[in-house]
Amino acid sequence: MSGNAFGKIFKIMTFGESHGTAMGCILDGCPPEIEISEEDIQLELDRRKPGQSDVTTQRQEDDAVQILSGVLKEKPLGHQ
Repeated sequence: MSGNAFGKIFKIMTFGESHGTAMGCILDGCPPEIEISEEDIQLELDRRKPGQSDVTTQRQEDDAVQILSGVLKEKPLGHQ
């Protein structure tokens, strides 16, 4: 397994680079009954914004979630 891929059944693979054009991830193996929304993911990203705690980054970064494909009406379109 490479350093940017995690999991065996529910897999996450990251791409991009910090301070580059974009960073992202590919979710694989997500059960179709799990709801996935940009808003839910954004709430988690917002937790790492500067000033939230002593362990968050001090850099000003605009993190904006955008689901590009594989989700319709907050449901994964993957294989069942």
